[in-house]
Amino acid sequence: IVNEILRLNEDPNVQGLALDLPESLYSSKVLNAVKPEKDVDGLSDVNLGRLVRGEAYDCLVPPTACAVMELLEDLGGKTVLLVGAGGAVGAALQCMLQREGVATLSCRWKAPQLQTKLLHADVVVVGSTKPDDVPGSWIKPGTTIISYSRDLLSEKHNYGRQNNHAAENTVGSLAIAMRMQNMVKNTERWIQSQQYRKWDLRCLKLQPLSPVPSDIEISRAQRPKAVDVLAKEIGLLTDEIEIYGQTKAKVRLSLLERLKDQPDGKYVLVAGITPTPLGEGKSTVTIGLVQALTAHLNINSFACLRQPSQGPTFGVKGGAAGGGYAQVIPMEEFNLHLTGDIHAITAANNLLAAAIDARILHENTQSDKALYNRLVPVVNGVRGFSAIQLARLRRLGINKTDPGTLTEEEISRFARLDIDPSTITWQRVVDTNDRFLRKITVGQANTEKGFVRQAQFDIAVASEIMAILALATSLQDMKERLGKMVVANDKKGEPITAEDLGVTGALAVLMKDAIKPTLMQTLEGTPVFVHAGPFANIAHGNSSVLADKIALKLVGEKGFVVTEAGFGADIGMEKFFNIKCRASGLVPSVVVLVATVRALKMHGGGPNVTAGAPLKKEYTEENLQLVADGCCNLQKQIQITQLFGVPVVVALNVFKTDSPAEVDLVCKIAKQSGAFDAVPCNHWSAGGRGAVKLAQAVEKAANQKNSFKYLYSLELPIVEKIRIIAQKVYGAQDIELSPAAQSQVDCYTRQGFGNLPICMAKTHLSLSHQPERKGVPTGFILPISDVRASIGAGFIYPLVGTMSTMPGLPTRPCFYDIDLDPVTEQVKGLF
Repeated sequence: IVNEILRLNEDPNVQGLALDLPESLYSSKVLNAVKPEKDVDGLSDVNLGRLVRGEAYDCLVPPTACAVMELLEDLGGKTVLLVGAGGAVGAALQCMLQREGVATLSCRWKAPQLQTKLLHADVVVVGSTKPDDVPGSWIKPGTTIISYSRDLLSEKHNYGRQNNHAAENTVGSLAIAMRMQNMVKNTERWIQSQQYRKWDLRCLKLQPLSPVPSDIEISRAQRPKAVDVLAKEIGLLTDEIEIYGQTKAKVRLSLLERLKDQPDGKYVLVAGITPTPLGEGKSTVTIGLVQALTAHLNINSFACLRQPSQGPTFGVKGGAAGGGYAQVIPMEEFNLHLTGDIHAITAANNLLAAAIDARILHENTQSDKALYNRLVPVVNGVRGFSAIQLARLRRLGINKTDPGTLTEEEISRFARLDIDPSTITWQRVVDTNDRFLRKITVGQANTEKGFVRQAQFDIAVASEIMAILALATSLQDMKERLGKMVVANDKKGEPITAEDLGVTGALAVLMKDAIKPTLMQTLEGTPVFVHAGPFANIAHGNSSVLADKIALKLVGEKGFVVTEAGFGADIGMEKFFNIKCRASGLVPSVVVLVATVRALKMHGGGPNVTAGAPLKKEYTEENLQLVADGCCNLQKQIQITQLFGVPVVVALNVFKTDSPAEVDLVCKIAKQSGAFDAVPCNHWSAGGRGAVKLAQAVEKAANQKNSFKYLYSLELPIVEKIRIIAQKVYGAQDIELSPAAQSQVDCYTRQGFGNLPICMAKTHLSLSHQPERKGVPTGFILPISDVRASIGAGFIYPLVGTMSTMPGLPTRPCFYDIDLDPVTEQVKGLF
């Protein structure tokens, strides 16, 4: 019985649970197994406790007790005796009578003082069968008697046991009506719970120190709220979250259906100027901005961030949780594994890679008949196609469902994919910077029978499955996109998809949890979604559409969702507008463009900035000329933003080595160049308080007229779309396609993929294809070395110059500083 109650407790389609059990089974264990909010009989300890505390609105009162109270009128000055009225109903009655100011006594049938109490009572409420040895003469004439028993709510009445059939029948009918009233109350509550709820957020206090401690010390010094508490504060229902530990939870997509009529909040994108190899703090600005909006301006806001790859975490760049007093916490959980999404992507990607090579091997070593017999085996005497095989038959124009009826020609067409190994574009992945996997040979074991080919590994976040996760709008959409992924061509030049290999369903199963965004929090207790993590130089560089959509519903119409795009505006922002916004249908309200004096000095002709090396004096001393010269890059990035018709606010991420004159100069030039506003920010050292002016500027800019537009039409030829991006965004004179790139463009156009958006794979360290060219390069020809297609994700991606999809480790990677304390189990050295 308890197991069944627990099952019904978790059934979202059941709003109330009434027990109709034999008397012997009404134990405390059974009664308290029912969720208090579903307990329409009001018999659980929680509901009874709320009643005793006077919280009648929040509790469900036992229907039988309500029925008795309904029958008792004008009790002023009278004494009520409860006889044999134990358990929750008796306790509820006693509480309700006392709350009415009635003198109430309680007594067992076997109590020695029963006769005396009966003689003095004006009203007797009987809760169980009267023993034969208690004579009716003990009750004084004119006494009101009301009898109830637990089975009044059942259809199994046994009125022969009671003295006052009519009274009991009345109590029973009323109790049934009161139970119905509880059910109505419960359903009303449930309907109300499904509506959008105002946030009741308790922000966490920050006490910034100077000098600013390390990121991990700051993270560890703040005690985060339990994630279920945070979820409740922002209006998530209990059955909409799946908790991972104390500080992380997956959020179910069912929320989108529940809040489908709720207006979206404002949508803010954080982009940046062309960065140094150190990064300029877009994630930090994103977090500082939401901390300022929510913790200091009392405006609902959500940050939507990408999950960091472990490549940079253990390589050069470090983690991506923000920094200083603008972080996602706990930062070690954010940077390491999180909820396993990247591992799921790795598993799905490599399953598909294994399926490709295995299929080629089996087709090379078997006849049509043998291959067909293994693909469609006899199981328990029955031979049948799987659902995905039936779908393949339909695509081939073979409208048969009986495996025994296919002709030899149909068997051959069905069983053989005839993959051309030289056209395989699907690579294996691993979430580690491993330069020695950039080119490998597979199939060298004798068991692979001489099927050897050259291949490579990509970093996991470069997988098309990561891009699909970031662009999918539902579980069904993700599954369809996974099936559409083109992995190679057959020997006739036609595309081979994951669906052809029969692996779509298995991929969806591996990804079923990864599609749910992960809820975390900032240092000031404001909510954050962490979901998907495609790089911006070799993929589209944005967090997920689903995280943004859910957050836009949760913040309410006047709230803000702040998301970030990787690297400079020329890369991450351009892809955000032309790829992500097309997939989501969302329109951004404002762009925050992050700049630093350090990066502007580099663009003005300053010496090279190298990760791990001390900064030269040009970067630590005031140099207004370098800053002024470098602002050309900032001006160009503002112009790129204006191509899309969205207001732009410049956020100058202030470092302690920046002089006031340098900061003022940057803000002045930014405003003169068309920015709505330009604001210096100190959130790294002060938390949300240091970004209040930025938050106020963003709030004002979001109310400006927005004339958002895409950069190009999808109907244009692939080459023309590449040219538009190269000329209008990067400032190139023209583009030049290698013969291999032109051949691929012709192939994709012939295969019907010409109407997809473009995702340029280009260095992030320059507007051009040459990392050493800073500022605003002009007059260059952009070389397109290759063109690939992510058909499931829905874009064509040209490779500019010599872009690698697998980073390498430097001489001194971050892992030298990362350690674990075996006693406390605390992680050290992450940043």
